[in-house]
Amino acid sequence: MPVDNSRLKGFFRLSAEERLQLIADIAGLSEQDIAALSPSGGLKLGDANNMVENVIGTMSMPIGIATNFIIDGKHHLIPYCIEESSVIAAASNMAKRCHISGGFQTNNDDSLMIGQIQLLEIPHFETAKKAILEAKQSLIDDCNSRQSTIIRLGGGCKDIEVRQTGIEGMMIIHIIVDCLEAMGANTVNTMTERIAPRIEALSGGRAHLKILSNLAIHRLARASATFTPEEISRDGSREDGLVVISGILEAYQFADIDPFRATTHNKGTMNGISAVAMACGQDWRAIEAACHSYVVWDQGRYGSLTEWEQDENGSLVGRIEVPLAVGTVGGAVKVHPTAGTNMKILGVDSAKALAGVMACAGLAQNLGALRALSTSGIQSGHMRLHLRNMATTSGAKGDEIDAVSQMVEESGEPITQSLMDAMLDKHRISD
Repeated sequence: MPVDNSRLKGFFRLSAEERLQLIADIAGLSEQDIAALSPSGGLKLGDANNMVENVIGTMSMPIGIATNFIIDGKHHLIPYCIEESSVIAAASNMAKRCHISGGFQTNNDDSLMIGQIQLLEIPHFETAKKAILEAKQSLIDDCNSRQSTIIRLGGGCKDIEVRQTGIEGMMIIHIIVDCLEAMGANTVNTMTERIAPRIEALSGGRAHLKILSNLAIHRLARASATFTPEEISRDGSREDGLVVISGILEAYQFADIDPFRATTHNKGTMNGISAVAMACGQDWRAIEAACHSYVVWDQGRYGSLTEWEQDENGSLVGRIEVPLAVGTVGGAVKVHPTAGTNMKILGVDSAKALAGVMACAGLAQNLGALRALSTSGIQSGHMRLHLRNMATTSGAKGDEIDAVSQMVEESGEPITQSLMDAMLDKHRISD
């Protein structure tokens, strides 16, 4: 269900139990939903055994809530499933900084996926192409002739395209399928296999691979946001904000022209996108592959997933356009109880809306990294939020974790694991 306000002041200061209860109250979670978020209430071993092979157990991951997101005029609390500290804090911080400009805006495509049929031993490309395109409507009707909920609800195959590969005797057929609320892999794969014999007969070639493509160029999610100098600044002043924006743009330009920097830059963007995908039971590996390859397909080289510029008012404007094949039905989103609960917290009612939220998360995450890198550096904030993990690694337990973390932070020394070890020893001696 939609939330009235994503600005949860002091949320981070609450205990984990208090946060859960607050989110449950806001999102209207049932006792069963709340149980699904507990360490023992998520995926049961029997359900896991039905999902993959050779099951021996399950593995828990932290789920945190990114706050402050206004997307297309609606407030959203966004569940993140991720093991890395500082990610959720950075996204929440950046989301808050564009409120004065209305938050994030999205523009998302319909759920069109590509199915590929590889044809080999084609005797004559143009003749084969002509025969296939003349039979296009008949082939589309054949794809849509099977009983399917997607087809019954108005989805299904919408177009067929022919591609030349540059390799003699090989051509590729693309079927374009509207998958509606599903990610769509099973539907698309079934259709490619169904019409492959007819494609062979029409082309005179041999159909080899018949498989969905994860490079979903017809299923793009777009998000944008504007950040005024005052909101993006460190001290609330326009002067400092303009300095920060200049640094962010210089950092962005580096990522846009250098693949070594772009890889890390885009990893930070995917911290947001993939964390939401995991929390909501989506195929995050397919999403990762699609986003990275889309950059090259779209730009002809590897560069930034995001775009940043300064408008005539001096404000920072960010945009992202990425292929996001996500679904609200089928797959883990319905099988995994925690994924279902996270979808309730998120409060979206369509695959397009889910894709838009994920794009916004990616844009906010990217800005958080750019702002940190171009001002104080990435390590200072990251390491402060990483202190509890470091304390646990040093062997701290219970109340020691917060006590030793505070000692390290207040020491003024560079934060290292060795310093944490020493502070733990000091704490235990004094205690």
